[in-house]
Amino acid sequence: MALDHEQGTGAPCRKCKENCEGFELHFWRKTCRNCKCAQEEHGILLSTEGGRKVGKLLDDAKYINLIAKLKSDPISIYKPKVMVSRKPVPKKKNDSINTVAYEWTPSVQNQALSTQYMQMLPKEKQPVSGSEGAQYRKKQLAKQLPAQDQDPSKCHELSLKEVKEMRQFVKKYKSEALGVGKVKLLSEMNAQRYKMHNPAGIRNTTAVLGSKGKSKEFKKTQYSCYNCKHPMKEGDPAIYAERAGYSKLWHPACFTCSVCGEILVDMIYFWKNGKLYCGRHYCDSEKPRCAGCDELIFSDEYTQAERKNWHVKHFCCFDCNKVLAGKLYVMINNRPVCKLCYMKKHAVVCQGCHNAIDPEEQRVTHTIFSWHASTACFICSCCSKCLIGKKFMPVEGMVFCSMVCKNMMS
Repeated sequence: MALDHEQGTGAPCRKCKENCEGFELHFWRKTCRNCKCAQEEHGILLSTEGGRKVGKLLDDAKYINLIAKLKSDPISIYKPKVMVSRKPVPKKKNDSINTVAYEWTPSVQNQALSTQYMQMLPKEKQPVSGSEGAQYRKKQLAKQLPAQDQDPSKCHELSLKEVKEMRQFVKKYKSEALGVGKVKLLSEMNAQRYKMHNPAGIRNTTAVLGSKGKSKEFKKTQYSCYNCKHPMKEGDPAIYAERAGYSKLWHPACFTCSVCGEILVDMIYFWKNGKLYCGRHYCDSEKPRCAGCDELIFSDEYTQAERKNWHVKHFCCFDCNKVLAGKLYVMINNRPVCKLCYMKKHAVVCQGCHNAIDPEEQRVTHTIFSWHASTACFICSCCSKCLIGKKFMPVEGMVFCSMVCKNMMS
């Protein structure tokens, strides 16, 4: 099974900027060959691809009656609702109206409620078309809902057994954990609760009397946000997750993943043991994830190194792809590199002999400068006295044994 290597080729990296020559997909890492950053840093998730991915995720899942039923197309496409909100402005001669277009809004019939929901999100995370918030949403779609967690065809060289196991895994989480949040006003929630307690529709009159002849009135529930625990205001929109039950509500900005803390993109959540998860971190709680290819591991054998999990064939040098099992490696920016590549590209240079320092050799480091920990290298820059285990005076890459030697070189 192959990855799509054409999409996004040449796209600039928002993180590295001009230091990256443009996106070029590594053949299995899902990172850029040039700058080593992830695909989402290059913003290459197209709107159609995002919709296709979300549509495939929600297809055949329970508890998705909160959005329109997906059509039975060969490939389901989820089309987020785009809303244009009108902002009232002081009346002028031209009497113009400002509009705000959102790339996604919650699926509600009341546009005012949808606008209210958006305004309760942090400004930098509101998906206004062409804004920082729209870019944030696209990045979170890629990060929170990895295509390789849903579709075996997006994975690299799975065996038939692994494909079968993955499909069963996806079917299971769609049935047991996946859902989409719903936006409602607290007054609606109280109305629903009233109907549950009074199915016959009897009004609170003398028809129902207490011990002292007073009518038993239905008491409104005072809801608190399940995340921040602060009270919910009657006129504000609240989010509920059907899998969590109607007693749990969230502020729009509090409907977040319990692991990464990010707002759940398009309100797509996974519910497990009383906690909300984004797709990525729910899957991480169920299966090990390879730190090399960013795919879930369905094989019986895998390796663990640096407190991470790896496919055996993917625990390899990040520069040359040489397999590192049983071999010496050095971690550079949390990525394993073989000794040869380390010496060529990453090794620190000794200030004494000006040669690269082997990772197996002892060294002395002060600020940004390093020396071989030998009598030939870590010596006074003036009199060549060995300084190992002794006090020294550092000056711009040089070291001195005394003030006398320092003054002689100044």
